Amino acid sequence: MSDARWIEIDADVASALIHFGRAVEIFEAGGLEGDDLDAYKSRMALLQAMQAGHTSLEAALERILVLLGEEKPVLSATYHADLVRRVSSPIPGARPAVISGALARAVDETRRFRHVARKAYDGFEVPRAEPAVAAARVVRDALAEAIAGFRRALDG
Repeated sequence: MSDARWIEIDADVASALIHFGRAVEIFEAGGLEGDDLDAYKSRMALLQAMQAGHTSLEAALERILVLLGEEKPVLSATYHADLVRRVSSPIPGARPAVISGALARAVDETRRFRHVARKAYDGFEVPRAEPAVAAARVVRDALAEAIAGFRRALDG
C-alpha cells in the first residue's frame, strides 16, 4: 500500500520504539528507588517514557484505522482498551489483525501502565513496573515487523 499516510504511521511507530526502548534502558539502569533527586528524575523519566511510548503507539494504530476507512472505537471510558481489542482482532473478509498474540498482550500491558503514569504516579512502586517494562521490551522488539507484516498482507 503506497498511501502517503504511511509516512505518519511509520513516524509514530518509530517514536514508540524510541520511547519504549529508553524506558527499558532507564529501568535497567536502576537508581529508581529512594527519595533523592536522582531517583526522582529516574522514576519520572521512566513514567514519561512509558506514557510517550504508548501514546505514540496508539497514534499509529488510530492512523491505521483511518487509513483503512474504519471507524475508531466510540470515545468512552473504555476507548483505549477498545482500540487495542479492535486492532488485535481480524475483520473477516476485510483485514487481518494489525497486531496479535504476545505483541497484543504487551500493548495492552503498556496501556494499563500508562494509567499509572497519568493518574497514580505518587503511589508508583518500582517493582510493580516490571511487567510493564517487560511488555515494553516486547513492543520494542516486535512492533516494527508486525506493522510491516500487516502492510504486506494488505498489499497481497
